[in-house]
Amino acid sequence: MNVVWFRRDLRVEDNTALIEACQSGEPVVGVYFATPKTWERHSLSAIQADLIYRRLFALQDDLRKLNIPLYYAEVDSYKDCVELIADVMTSSSASGLFFNKQYEFDEVQRDSAIVQLLKESNVDCSAHEDKCFLPPGSVLNKQGGYFKVFTPFKRAYLQQMEVTPLNVIKAKKQSNTLPTLDNTRLRLFSQDSPFSYPRVSSNNYKVETTEVIQALREFEEKKVKLYAENRDYPSVDATSILSPYLAVGILSIRQCMARVMYQQQLPLSGGREVWQSELIWREFYQHLAYFEPKLSKGESFNPWGEHLRWENSQVFLEAWKSGKTGYPIVDAAMKQLNETGWMHNRLRMIVASFLIKDLHIDWRVGEQYFMSKLVDGDYPANNGGWQWCSSTGCDGQPYFRIFNPITQGERFDPDGRFIIRWLPQLAEVPKKFLHQPWKWSRASQLKYPAPIVDHKVQRGITLDLYKQAKEYSQDA
Repeated sequence: MNVVWFRRDLRVEDNTALIEACQSGEPVVGVYFATPKTWERHSLSAIQADLIYRRLFALQDDLRKLNIPLYYAEVDSYKDCVELIADVMTSSSASGLFFNKQYEFDEVQRDSAIVQLLKESNVDCSAHEDKCFLPPGSVLNKQGGYFKVFTPFKRAYLQQMEVTPLNVIKAKKQSNTLPTLDNTRLRLFSQDSPFSYPRVSSNNYKVETTEVIQALREFEEKKVKLYAENRDYPSVDATSILSPYLAVGILSIRQCMARVMYQQQLPLSGGREVWQSELIWREFYQHLAYFEPKLSKGESFNPWGEHLRWENSQVFLEAWKSGKTGYPIVDAAMKQLNETGWMHNRLRMIVASFLIKDLHIDWRVGEQYFMSKLVDGDYPANNGGWQWCSSTGCDGQPYFRIFNPITQGERFDPDGRFIIRWLPQLAEVPKKFLHQPWKWSRASQLKYPAPIVDHKVQRGITLDLYKQAKEYSQDA
């Protein structure tokens, strides 16, 4: 039989490894391993853990319709995972192992280890490109290197798309006899399967395949046309909120690309072009993770970033985490994150800029906190976003571009609908003062903190700190 190792690709539709395993003509079994110690080290959020757990049951149902069983085990770490899968492959006399590649350093090391172990045991190992539509190495500059700026990457990506078939393929149903993994430590996944990693409810997010695909279709049918105009306003239901399903692999990037290009031709325009561009940003960060392993090790893309000096005030950090900075748009966004596991993309930029350039806290602290809370946590995308905001990343924003939390709130939540939803104690504040309530004559009566810092003052400090880091780097 063939064994398909599921990781961040929890779907039967458009799953390259699964499709290839099914086309071999041999019986197929699926396996999944929970690795709580590694997840803890990677700051996997409790809400994403719950989404994964719930999705496994839906995946099991989808696989059952193809006559493919889902086996499961919980082990501590990737190292234990490698040892177990090697034992499974040899004990069961399985023909081959199929899996889809991941690009972060620990995942690459894990996969290299299993390939080597199985090679020594004369077991075939089939690794597939699946996480990206155009995998790392397929979009290169004229010198044969990877792109370090997004715009030319996107241009080359779209050129490659024009000559690359965009196919969304379903796995074939297997023979009527369910294969089994005998003589192994794996058991069929069930309600009794151990899953010791902490979980909080993800019930606001879908896990059934038909429901997730319907959400993709509804976004394309009802929202994408006005996506460009409305996507930056957090009080407007304008974004897809499909990122959790991409993060754990309920949806593939190809399914999203195919839907946004439905009955369209390149180049796209309007909202379709902007949403496609967001998907390509996601691909850009996946490629960077592959070509720059240092990004998975907490290093700045630009070496001068290591010379930045941080205050790392614990008091300021806790105020930021709990939504008590005194800046309404920042605090409302953090409340949204803490309560839902998700945050609007415009707000992610605002709160990241505030933590880094107003509070002078290391971007890695914010990056880790986001991963520990986000239902859509995906390391390359999260790292790319934080390094973009900190100006230390590949094609990051200029260091002197510092979001003003007052004007950002005024521009993107002008009537305060988003703010009041998450900070109801500000409902009585006149709109004139809603984005800087400390100026209201009755501010002292509000159950809301005064600003913990003065943005104008902190902006000046940030400019000096960044200049010093760059000058030190040049002199070193």
